Amino acid sequence: MRARLFWRLGLTYVALLIAVLIAVYLYSARVIRSQAIRSANSELTSLLNVAQTRPPQASDAEELRQWTEWMAKSGARVTIVGSNGQVLADSAADAAHMESHADRPEIEQALANGRGASVHRSVTLDRELVYQAVRYQEANGQSLVIRLAVPLSEIDLSVKELRGRLLIASFVVLLIGALASLGFARMFSARIERLKDFSQRIAEGNFRPLLGEGPRDELSELGDSMNQTAARLDLEIRMLSGERNRSSAILRSMVEGVAVIDAQERLVFHNRAFSEIFGVEAATADGRALIEVVRNAELVGLIRKVLKGGEGLQSDISMGIVQMQSFSVTAAPVKALEITNGGDAEGVAKPSGAVVVLHDVTELRRLERVRQDFVANVSHEFKTPLTAIQGFAETLLGGALDDPTNNRRFLEIIRNHAIRLARLTNDLLKLARIEAGKMEVELFPVGLIELIEGCAETTLLKASRKQITLEIEVPPGLPAVRGDAGLLRDVLQNLLDNAIQYTPECGHIRVTAEAKGREAVISVSDTGIGIPTADQERIFERFYRVDAARSREAGGTGLGLSIAKHIVEAHGGRLWVESIMGEGSKFSFSVPVAS
Repeated sequence: MRARLFWRLGLTYVALLIAVLIAVYLYSARVIRSQAIRSANSELTSLLNVAQTRPPQASDAEELRQWTEWMAKSGARVTIVGSNGQVLADSAADAAHMESHADRPEIEQALANGRGASVHRSVTLDRELVYQAVRYQEANGQSLVIRLAVPLSEIDLSVKELRGRLLIASFVVLLIGALASLGFARMFSARIERLKDFSQRIAEGNFRPLLGEGPRDELSELGDSMNQTAARLDLEIRMLSGERNRSSAILRSMVEGVAVIDAQERLVFHNRAFSEIFGVEAATADGRALIEVVRNAELVGLIRKVLKGGEGLQSDISMGIVQMQSFSVTAAPVKALEITNGGDAEGVAKPSGAVVVLHDVTELRRLERVRQDFVANVSHEFKTPLTAIQGFAETLLGGALDDPTNNRRFLEIIRNHAIRLARLTNDLLKLARIEAGKMEVELFPVGLIELIEGCAETTLLKASRKQITLEIEVPPGLPAVRGDAGLLRDVLQNLLDNAIQYTPECGHIRVTAEAKGREAVISVSDTGIGIPTADQERIFERFYRVDAARSREAGGTGLGLSIAKHIVEAHGGRLWVESIMGEGSKFSFSVPVAS
């Protein structure tokens, strides 16, 4: 490692130094050339200003030649060009043998804009020049172009000389920089090697501090930090050992049965309560295979799921032959960091064991069964007489009483209460079956359009009585859901009945459906009275009503939403509400899409 780090650092510094020297070499030559061109342009601008103060006469050839020679004394090449590009005079060549200059950039710019400039190689002199040209108009209206130029040969010689000096200086700087870089890299890699050896000692459990060496810089601070880490690790390991002993004592004294199983399905720890639950001897159970100690297929299967990579699982199991016992079991994985691919890859957390906690809920389950049986029995006891009351009330309403004015009104009240009590009985029975886990759910593909339209037809008559508009918005091609059509119809019908009940006259109800990933969401929105925020979490509880008086007046039992929530959850979905007081409510439930 030391050799690799040494060469990487040394060669990196040398490469950076070479790159900097090359950049300086190229940039300096370019800067000098650019400055020289700017200086030449400034000089030509001044000469052109002088030339414009005493312009030439193109009509007199002799005067034009003298003027050209006069301007050439400045050291610049002077060229007079006509508006058609013909060369009229030139200080460096015979104008009669020169080609047309109409295509020269500076000439084109001068004729178009009044002034032009460029840098290019002269065809006549075969060398690179800096050109500037200006347009001049004679008294007779003829346009001429005065062009001045200076050569770049002196600039090129200066640049060449500068490059030679830069090469020598760069070589010297490179040699000195390379030696310094390699020396620094060697010192740096040696200090890194000492830190590596120290970290290996820490990994082996040797927390002896590292002696401070070398200058006080970031590496020395890193060494100090590693010394502090080693001291802290030593302290933490001692504390963890004490904590482990205390935790073991606490676990052994717990009433709940606690056990730890390793990845090979062997029991590595258990407390006294666990031994009593399974009837094993505490002294001989540790180290034995799980299947030898736990003779319960459900519990063994739950532990195996956790060991295969599952998250924490919870389930209820029953054990016993003569006297059944119920336990709430919680199994959670113990994950350890495993290094793969020869140690080059990052660590992956994999289960190295599982922790199992068994809580005796036998008495709790018995009380729940008593409560469920009580609700079911009371409902059955109420159903027969209430049905009779309803039948007699309908008979009396058919005309059996002599005074129809008052008696009919009283009998209608009796019948309404009887109907409500009968509905309450049915809801109690349904809720008891659901909570007892006896609800039969037959899952088949159910078309959402047919489901919504069927419930809407039932709701239209109630909506028309209150002049409420019912809108259905279902996009075409909506996939079928996987569920029980009858139960889903009960859920949607309950939401529609509630919307009708709590929406004032001339209101609006909207039913929508949409697919979201692997589930479909059906929503019922209304413009009703709304639900307070504090009550939105509790409306799904049994018998809970936001407006109890209005609910009883309409015949509600307070169980509809609770039943609907149980049905939706039995389908693997969820039911929720969004509401604003005075603006309305939106009830939505999701159902998995049929695969």
